[in-house]
Parts: sequence; C-alpha cells; structure tokens
Amino acid sequence: MKVLVTGANGMLGQDLCPILEDEGYEVVETDIESMDLTKADEVEAKFSEVKPDLVIHCAAYTAVDKAEEEPKKAELINVCGTENLAKVCGKADVPIVYISTDYVFDGTKTTPYTPDDVPNPQTVYGKTKLGGEKAVKKYCKKYYIARTSWLYGHHGKNFVETMLSLADKPELKVVDDQVGCPTWTVELANGILKLLKLPYGTYHVCGSGAISWYGFAKEIFEQAEKIYEKPFGASLKPCSTEDFPRPAKRPKYSVMENGKLCRKWQSALHDYLELREE
Repeated sequence: MKVLVTGANGMLGQDLCPILEDEGYEVVETDIESMDLTKADEVEAKFSEVKPDLVIHCAAYTAVDKAEEEPKKAELINVCGTENLAKVCGKADVPIVYISTDYVFDGTKTTPYTPDDVPNPQTVYGKTKLGGEKAVKKYCKKYYIARTSWLYGHHGKNFVETMLSLADKPELKVVDDQVGCPTWTVELANGILKLLKLPYGTYHVCGSGAISWYGFAKEIFEQAEKIYEKPFGASLKPCSTEDFPRPAKRPKYSVMENGKLCRKWQSALHDYLELREE
C-alpha cells in the first residue's frame, strides 16, 4: 500500500515514516518544498503523480502562541491547506488520516473528553485545527481524525528536552494547574497504525493517564536520575497559569479518553529517555 505523508520532516513525520516502512508500507514523504498544501494546483499535481492508497496529514501550523498574531497564516495552512488535500482525497475515494489536537476543547470538563464531546476551541490554533477537521468531514467519506496532545519526540523541540536543559537552574517553575496527556511521537505513530484497522471516524490518540505540566516535569527528572545516574531538577517548583502568562489560552483540563490506543504516558516517557543520547 502506498502512503503519502505530509509534514514528513516534522517531529511526528520523522518517527512515523520509518515505522510505516517497517510495517511494509511504501511511503512517499512530502513537505512544503515538494507540495505546498496552500496551493490547490500543487496538491492536485502531486496527488495525481503519486496515486496514493492512503494519506496521513501531519503538516500543520503548530505555533500556538504565534497563531494569535498570525491568524490568517494559521488558517491558510490548517484550514485551507487541509481543505485542498481533503478535496483530492474525497474525489479519489482515498482515506485520509488527519492529525488534530486537544486544543479543539475549551478545558472546562473535569472528566476525560471523548471523541463525541462537542469542541469549543478558545485559541486561533484550536479554531483552525477544528476547521481542518470540518474540511475533512465535508469532503471525505473515508477519514480518521486523530486528536493528540502534549506531543514530544526526538526530532523536534519539546517539553521533555526543555526541562532537561533547564534542570540545573537555581529555580525552575512549572505550571501545575493545567492537566493533560503527554504523548510520545512513536506512540502516536503506532496508534495511527491501530486506527487503520478500526472503522472510520474521530479518535483520541494520546498517552494513557493524566498529569499536570509540573507533575510531568517531576516524572521526567525522577526517571532521568535513574537512567542517567545523576541528579536532575532539584529546584523544581509548582506555579499557576497566572504566574506564567502566554498569548494563547491553554485548556485547564484537556485529558482525552484514548480507547487504549496508546500506552501509559509514564512507560512511553521511560522508553523515550532511554533512547535519547544524553
């Protein structure tokens, strides 16, 4: 089976593509240089050239805070770009996997969000990703919407690496009143493979369990101390969202029910830390 992957050079794409190849898929990697999603003619031409059996759409505008300053750019990529791709997939009756986000929810629940919960995004990023979901549903009969959250991986900037790089600071404050599901890119990639065996629809593909950013940082340091056999994060202190203001509003609670598509986030973190080069 031939799979066209957008955003192949991104943090998720760089883990997903080799995993797909290991499973026997023929992978065609694309990025903005080989197919600009915001240009419908380029999308149509690439699609006609490749003739994929499946499309996995990882490419996105993901700068959550910057999106508040660049709403048109975020919409162009996340909504219009997705719409261009969804149109060609729908016309050719080719299934599409669209990677979405916990930011489609407002964070006001106190129990895990299910795929059937009504989205209510509070940020430009969340609104544009929901716009992408709507485009996929409008133009494609065969689709998987895979919402994920708190993503980290070896091929991009992420919270785990940021924490480890700041571990020796005299004081390190981390927000303790935002709760979500940390997700390793490899877990997401494997979860996508599981999706392909399920009925079309919307799913949550994120780490199992829930934790605050502070709790996540604490676990990172505790596991790192055991793996690397040296002290980490002695100065870690919890703080509130108000202590760490950001341009884009973060959901206070974005825990998602994942249908056991991914492992416990602690186990995934352990494997991530063991595989990285210290």
